[in-house]
Amino acid sequence: MAYLMTHFWPGATEEQYATTLATMHPAGGLPEGQSSHVGGVADGGILISAVWESKEHADRFLQEKLIPSMPIEGGFSGQPEQRTADITVLTTA
Repeated sequence: MAYLMTHFWPGATEEQYATTLATMHPAGGLPEGQSSHVGGVADGGILISAVWESKEHADRFLQEKLIPSMPIEGGFSGQPEQRTADITVLTTA
């Protein structure tokens, strides 16, 4: 089942987002199991939304890549506000 994960990094900047993204994602692509990634400035921070093929893919990314890599020099620091959901509707163009 597809899985939605959002992170909101309060106080983060676009520059920190770009630095973190360059570290977390393979050049020109997405991590294994991630089918989409969107993000931008929202309410005094950066909001990121990612769709994963499954909760297991998202959990593996968090445990094997994101958490061990933090903090990233020049990137995000601290803990984001996280929300997740099993996706019941996914519509694409």
